[in-house]
Formats: sequence, C-alpha cells, structure tokens
Amino acid sequence: MAREEIRTTTSTTVRSSATDARSGAAGDGAADAQGAAMPAPRAWAVRLVVVGIVLSALNLRPAITSLGALLEEVRDGLGMSGSVAGLLTSMPPLCFALFGGLAPRLARRFGPAAVVCAGMLAITTGLLVRPYAGSTAGFLAASALALMGIAVSNVLMPVIVKRWFPDRVGSMTGLYSMAVALGTAAAAAVTVPMTDALGGSWQPGLALWAVLAATAVVPWVPLVRDRGATPDERDTASSAGRAPASPPGRSPAREEAAPTVRITRSRTAWALAVFFGLQATAAYITMGWMAQIFRDTGVPASTAGLLLAVTMVMGVPLAFVIPRLATRLPHQGPIVVALGVCGLAGYAGLYLAPAAGAWAWALLLGIANCAFPLALTMVGMRARTGVGVAKLSAFAQSTGYLISIPGPLLVGVLYQSSGGWGLPIALMTALMIPQMVVGVLAGRNRTVEDEAVR
Repeated sequence: MAREEIRTTTSTTVRSSATDARSGAAGDGAADAQGAAMPAPRAWAVRLVVVGIVLSALNLRPAITSLGALLEEVRDGLGMSGSVAGLLTSMPPLCFALFGGLAPRLARRFGPAAVVCAGMLAITTGLLVRPYAGSTAGFLAASALALMGIAVSNVLMPVIVKRWFPDRVGSMTGLYSMAVALGTAAAAAVTVPMTDALGGSWQPGLALWAVLAATAVVPWVPLVRDRGATPDERDTASSAGRAPASPPGRSPAREEAAPTVRITRSRTAWALAVFFGLQATAAYITMGWMAQIFRDTGVPASTAGLLLAVTMVMGVPLAFVIPRLATRLPHQGPIVVALGVCGLAGYAGLYLAPAAGAWAWALLLGIANCAFPLALTMVGMRARTGVGVAKLSAFAQSTGYLISIPGPLLVGVLYQSSGGWGLPIALMTALMIPQMVVGVLAGRNRTVEDEAVR
C-alpha cells in the first residue's frame, strides 16, 4: 500500500474557517471554490495543536502507572482485596470501552478541541479527588472520571493528527506515541521517590499528577471554538440548515461516500480491533501488576518502580521510530511478529528468573509494549478519509478496550487463588500468540473503505 502521504487527502477542516460555514449557502460549486481559496491555518494555531497533542499525550497514562507503583500502599490504605485490586487495574480498559465510543459524536457536536479540553479537565479533577475520597468506592469513582477524560482523548488524537497534519501522519503519530510513553515512564519512575519526598503518604504522591493534567488544559482553550476540526464537518453544517462546503482537495463524491462505510463489515477493522485489545491487555497487566511481581520476588519498591519505568520508557524512542517505519512498509506484519517475539522472551524470563534478569525482562517487555504506537499508526493507514479514520479509531479502540477488560482482573484472581505468579505469567504468554496472528492480518495492504462500503 502506498504511504499514508499518498492516501491522505489535503487538510480538510483546518482550511475551512468559520467564514466558510457562514457563506455555505451559495451551493456546492461556490463552496468548493471558496474552500480552495482559503489560506492555510495560522501558524499560532498549528503550534498550539502540536503543544496540545504533546501535553495531552503526556497525561494519558500517569493516572494508571502512578497507581501501579503505589498499588500495595493503596490496597493497604483502603483495605482492598486482591480481587478488588484486579478490578481497579481493569478499570482503564473498561472506561475506555464505555466512553471511547462517545468521542466522535461529542466531537461532531462540540468540536474535537473542546472535547479534548474537557477530557483534560476531567483527568485533572479525577486525579485530584481520588486520593482523598476516603473509601474504595470513592476512589473507584474518581478514577473513572479521570479515565473517562483519557478515553475520549485517546480516540480523538488520531483524528486530530489526520485532520491537522494529513501529510505527516507517521511523524505526528510518532511524536504523540513518544509523549504517551514518556508520561507513562515518568509516572512509574518518580511516583515512589516523590511520595517519599512528600512525607511517605501515598495520597499526595498520587494527587500531584493533577498538576501535569492541568497544564494540558491550557493550549486547547483558544481552540475550543474552532469547529473546523470536527471529524465530520457535514453534520455540523447540516444541523444548522446550511449546505456544507466541500473541503479543498476532496470531491463531493468522496464526502458523500464516506458516511456509507459500515465499519463492522470490514475484516481489517475487526482484526485491528482484536489486535488493539490484546496489546492493551498486555499493556495494562504490565502497568498494573509488573511492579508488584518484582516486589514479590524481593526487589525493593523503588527499584520495582524503576523497572516499570524502564519498560515504559522503551516506548519513547521506539514510538517515534516504529510509526515511521510502518508507513514505509506495504505490510506491517513483520513488525508485529518482532514485537511479539520480544514479549514471549520477556515473559519466559519473568517466569524463570524474575529477579536475576529483571532489567533484561523489563527491556524486552518494553519493546513488546510498542505494539500500541504500531496499532495507532495502522488506524491512520487502514482508512483513506478523515471520516473513515474517526470511525475506525472509535471502533478499534472501543472494541479493543472492551476485549482487554478481563485480563488485569483475571491476573488478580489467579494471583490470589494460586498464591504466586506462575499462572498469571502463563496467561500473558498465551495471549501473545493470537495477538501476533491478528496483528499480521491487520497489517495487510487494504483500507476499510474498500471492505465496508454499504
């Protein structure tokens, strides 16, 4: 398949300003001519979007990995059993599945910038409230609020990248994925030392991450009124009783055809959704339980946090390299297989010599976890249009996170019932095989528009 630069149409919504919407009643021909004459987006807006993407991405995992580093203290403080702790580690995929599917609809109504801004506010509030909720139920509810903000932002990031940077999907996805990995690793590495510096109580150690989330609100505020970046401009225009303007570089026929795509009819979409779900299962088991695995083998808490950070920080360089490499290959299957082999080796080492080779296993599992930026890149590559990307992103992420819900919970149940980590690690190893199979299927050279047209 051609690189996404060839498949991607020119920037649609970014070049359509409020002036286009107000003068859209002149008919399709006039609208097309006007849209083609519109200037490029202002430099300050593009810079704000880049800053907003990076800061938002930094906040998409600290709510999870900061908790993983202090899970034992939180369990003791709130009196959680192993099963309830497993439920807590299953909450991220559960919330992502429940709320992620709402993101395209909210973006059509309010604009993606407004939805991401609200998502960052939800993360800030949830992180600030949950350590001081005073009960397990309150902790879970505040965590759900933060995860809801993460869920809608997760889905809209590929959409925003496709809309604002249609000729740089690979590099911008790499930048976004790198920021996700950096935020994930930072939370894993510094949460325990930061907690010790604040007096040893886990509450302020968790609450402090709300400050980072609050900074991510700022760049989106000037863009809240920008309705030009909505995933489907035509819905906004038609709801106001206006004739929609055909964006520059895209024909009316293409716009008419895009909404007829029924994503559930695409085998590629299903393969990508299952691949996303299985890699998310591995990632959330790792984020929720890996530090505890090392601690149970006698590794100090601070070292266990650093090991988790090493696993997460591997995604910083690789999340920038893998998307760029993926866009240059006609089939992404070889990358899927290479990452899967690293995961199998890491799990084998974790079972046979968890403490002796801890740093090596952390590195291997960190490489395996880079299936996440690969999955995001394939979302952009497996659809030709912005509407197709929005639908595929929502479907793949919502379905994928739904698939991943039982994994962390089952690990907690197996750990509590067996009294050790042998069965949980066997489960993680077994799930890597189907992940590799469906990843190869999702990496084939085709698009959902070719498979799922009504």
